[in-house]
Amino acid sequence: MALRDAVMAALLEGEASGYDLAKGFDASVANFWMATPQQLYRELDRMEAEGLVRARVVHQEKRPNKRLFSLTDTGRRALRAFTATPPKPGAMREDLLVQVQAVDAGDVEAVRGSVAERIGWARAKIARYERLRERLLEGRGEEEYLVHAERVGPYLTLMAGLAFERENVRWGERVLAVLDRRAARTDTGAGSGSGRG
Repeated sequence: MALRDAVMAALLEGEASGYDLAKGFDASVANFWMATPQQLYRELDRMEAEGLVRARVVHQEKRPNKRLFSLTDTGRRALRAFTATPPKPGAMREDLLVQVQAVDAGDVEAVRGSVAERIGWARAKIARYERLRERLLEGRGEEEYLVHAERVGPYLTLMAGLAFERENVRWGERVLAVLDRRAARTDTGAGSGSGRG
């Protein structure tokens, strides 16, 4: 998926500035697509040049003027074409998994620390996603929301992000338990071996 497709999908929520999009990415699509504000601004400029989005300038008195972007008909057609194209299978490239793969020959405590840190990040994301979930639901039950909401896509992707981070926590806790059990076995084995004579 190109960044432009994620930007066009985000603009389905309505007109937004680059700053609004960056905040929105962090709050909504960060569970499946990451982009820095600089990447977003560059992409918006390219998309405007290609006619996928239009920008209007809002003059502000005490702050710099800002540009608000919206999808054009060309952008909507491009987004429709994107949704009609089968996606390529996702590929995982994860440094932490390489470290865990090599833990037997590496610094076990450092890997253990990295796994624990990842669990912390995942829990923080889960808390953020749960707050977003509550805002989307606005007091409605999930099934009611899924039937009656104007747009259901953001909630469905949020469900995937929550499931992904919950699995990261589950996996990380399992890794730590295995490493702890192996360390205890090694310590016990070393202790009992030293007592023999």
